[in-house]
Amino acid sequence: MSHTPDSRDDAATDDPQAINAEGVDDVAVEANRRLYSGWQWLLFGGLAIAYTLFHLVSLNLYPLETWSFRILHIAGALILGFGLYAGTQFADDDQRRSATWMRWLSYALLIPAIYALVRVVMMYQEMNAGAMRIAPEIEAWHFGYPLILATVAGILVSWSYRQLRDRLSPADLVLMVCAMAVAGYLLVMFNSQLRASTGTSFAPMGISYAAIAGSLLILELTRRVAGLALVIISAIFLGYVFVGPYLPGFLGYPGLSVGRFFSQVYTDAGILGPTTAVSSTYIILFIIFAAFLQASKVGDYFVNFAFAVAGRARGGPAKVSIFASGLMGMINGTSAGNVVSTGSLTIPLMKKVGYPARSAGAIEAAASTGGQIMPPIMGAGAFIMAEVTGIPYTEIAVAALIPAILYFLSIYCMVDFEAARKGMRGMRQDEIPQFRRLVKQVYLFAPIIILIAALFMGYSVIRAGTLATASAAVVSWLSPHKMGPRAILRALQLAGSMSIQIIAVCACAGLIVGVIALTGVGARFSSLLLGLAGVSQLLALFFAMCISILLGMGMPTTAAYAVAASVVAPGLIEIGIQPLVAHFFVFYFAVVSAITPPVALASYAAAGISGDRAMGTSVASFKIGLAAFIVPFMFFYSPAMLMEGSWLQILRVGLTATLGIVLLSATVQAWFFGPVKAWQRVVMLIGALCMIYGGLITDVAGLAIGIALFLMQRGRGDDGTRTAATS
Repeated sequence: MSHTPDSRDDAATDDPQAINAEGVDDVAVEANRRLYSGWQWLLFGGLAIAYTLFHLVSLNLYPLETWSFRILHIAGALILGFGLYAGTQFADDDQRRSATWMRWLSYALLIPAIYALVRVVMMYQEMNAGAMRIAPEIEAWHFGYPLILATVAGILVSWSYRQLRDRLSPADLVLMVCAMAVAGYLLVMFNSQLRASTGTSFAPMGISYAAIAGSLLILELTRRVAGLALVIISAIFLGYVFVGPYLPGFLGYPGLSVGRFFSQVYTDAGILGPTTAVSSTYIILFIIFAAFLQASKVGDYFVNFAFAVAGRARGGPAKVSIFASGLMGMINGTSAGNVVSTGSLTIPLMKKVGYPARSAGAIEAAASTGGQIMPPIMGAGAFIMAEVTGIPYTEIAVAALIPAILYFLSIYCMVDFEAARKGMRGMRQDEIPQFRRLVKQVYLFAPIIILIAALFMGYSVIRAGTLATASAAVVSWLSPHKMGPRAILRALQLAGSMSIQIIAVCACAGLIVGVIALTGVGARFSSLLLGLAGVSQLLALFFAMCISILLGMGMPTTAAYAVAASVVAPGLIEIGIQPLVAHFFVFYFAVVSAITPPVALASYAAAGISGDRAMGTSVASFKIGLAAFIVPFMFFYSPAMLMEGSWLQILRVGLTATLGIVLLSATVQAWFFGPVKAWQRVVMLIGALCMIYGGLITDVAGLAIGIALFLMQRGRGDDGTRTAATS
């Protein structure tokens, strides 16, 4: 598009890197995030650093008993979370703070909370003195009831207690004490002699009280850091536990009492199960890795590198968005977070070169969502897949390679064809960073290369992640952003605070997984899929897709996959689909739920930056990411797409699927090597599906259609068309 003389002069006279990406690594501050100063800043900064170091030491040097480690992992996130995130809006000034009586009520609630914590200490002393268990009436009246009272009342008060942004609410202090009491009691009981000798059959009622309070705390923290969607879904599942016995058909089950359900849900059957196992090991470690990369400004380098590579191509900023989102997806755990970090730079530039606000937001949302399926560091859901299936993470990363390439190729072609159709330009030479300067800093890719090399050399994920983290600090000493002791402490503090959201989400997802496991609803869903497969396997797959997307709407990818993997994946395996294929099928649809209307978190975040309507952006991002809704079906019909088969099969499927994706993109954008007529789009869609399908006959048919359309386009002799297509 045209530029004003002023802007042209500014661009010409400034340093060519004057518009370099800066601040990509800065962490967005949420509206309910407290901003402390003074001793409170030191206190919570120190707690975050201690929390990060606890995981590094436990994972690499001094391992703890598994359940104890996971209990402390969740407790630390709850304490930090309630300290850093408020339950309601902040007060603008002292006059708008909540009434004095609410403050005194909050302090009064500290009495039962502290009393429950003190009783935990006394129970520990009693058990150490040789007692086999605690009297039920003491557990109820001196621990359980005070704890639940303080938890419920503290949550309710925190919803309406308004405090200044730089001060801790006393209601949240109550919740922090309750979190300590829950963790303390569970540690005492799960490490008792009777528990060690009898296992989970030893379940005193106090465990149920602690689990009720702990579940409420997890739900409340999830509401604060991830919104209401996951909390509502969790509440529906919890309601099913007690309503299920009265439901008809396959939804009915014999029923569980409150005590029995909660005595089991805070174990490895639920909250302490696979989701927390992954968040306490792989996820927290890669968050630490990401924090070190952010502290050394690697994110800025990634985005600048993308500008240098793709900025001058037609529709340049959109293609930069694709490359940058793919790179940033390796150090950013969420689709919406990826949108915020890269979209704040790429979306305005896309609008500048001629993309409408809707297209700009949709492209960024679709590209950022793809970061979740980009090897080697995929979304956190991939680590859960490794934990649930027992398949090594390196195999999962390799299997994801072709689908990830197809996804980003699809978005690239969508962007390129739209730019050609609208005659868009790229960015000028003086608008992008100089490639020769960036090449001199290519060593900043070293931590990721070290991570990949360590994984494929046979190192464990934990050891490889630790080596990569250490290398990020070492490599920074070669760059302008050297990490000294202060920067390393800042990275540790950043990792502690960044991890709160994903840990809360994983714990909340564990609650849902516990309901599924304890009620048996997953097995009954599997029998339903078996019945559908008897009619048509394609129908069963379509039904599984709908359930996976429905479960994922409004939920972070990690939680969406964890729930869908418990409900849908076992049913797919039951109908004869390989475990890797079944879980990848579910994982893909859990990921793309972020761009699936009506509830599309990544699209909503992009719409907030672009200024377009959220629903319009969601529909547009769905169209751009269309390939992601077709490719998973091909996992079933052509497993070679997941590296299952001979190299010849894999090569053939990869090449033909690539050509099919190009045709699919051309169909959507109505442009191939020039404008495409309506009947040609229909034929092109058939050819695209034939080649994506992966069969030999269908590949030949699709290839013939593609060649015929190519010859028709090139044989027109329309100079205007050719000019637009090649500009």
